[in-house]
Amino acid sequence: MQFVEGFPQGVYVGQTRVHHEQIQPSKQPELSGFNLALHVNDDAERVQQHRMALLNDFKPYGVDKITWMTQTHSTICHTINEQMTFAALIGDGLVTQRQKHALMMMTADCLPVVLVNVDGSEVANLHAGWRGLANGIIENTIAEMQTQPVFAWLGAAISQDCFEIGEEVKAAFCSKYPELDCAFKAGEKQGKHYADLYAIARYILKQHGVTTVFGGDQCSFTQQDEYFSYRREAKTGRMATFVFMA
Repeated sequence: MQFVEGFPQGVYVGQTRVHHEQIQPSKQPELSGFNLALHVNDDAERVQQHRMALLNDFKPYGVDKITWMTQTHSTICHTINEQMTFAALIGDGLVTQRQKHALMMMTADCLPVVLVNVDGSEVANLHAGWRGLANGIIENTIAEMQTQPVFAWLGAAISQDCFEIGEEVKAAFCSKYPELDCAFKAGEKQGKHYADLYAIARYILKQHGVTTVFGGDQCSFTQQDEYFSYRREAKTGRMATFVFMA
């Protein structure tokens, strides 16, 4: 398993890919990769086997707890430490101060964002599609944290050249942050633009004191051998971005 470098010692961050040595066979070709989502009409037992394989990957680092969410493109963020939830929490952000606890976020074109404080004693993981970004999922997650995050990592998302949006999407951002006009370029059709989720996230993070941002150089849409993409194929699996403190 490959981890992102640059975080405080003991903090592990990464993202799954389409391929994994423990992939289970599938009768649905479009879901044949290492899908980790239960909501895409995959076989539930197959998904759970994939999730268990991932937990086994984490075990050498001491992980003894893993938390998933029912993601809804909201701005809801939860802090979860010792408590055990019997149903998946609804929302799009997770915070923990508990070591050995892996926070999971699923994406397939939306932007996953991991946040870490200066000494690696508190981490967060959030799911940011354009709605979440525009409505404040980054801001709400930072507010939920007990300490100021200074590090962030932007996982694989759809790149600007592949992400065409309407005028209303641009307006949703620029009415809140006028400086984000530069994160959009005109599309070929009237009223269409191409949005840079990475640039938008970097700007918002900087405005809220996150000084070091890694990642933001992948494209889930074009790198089809590595990532699932909902815009490329509407029926597809999901990757998982993770963060934990060993």
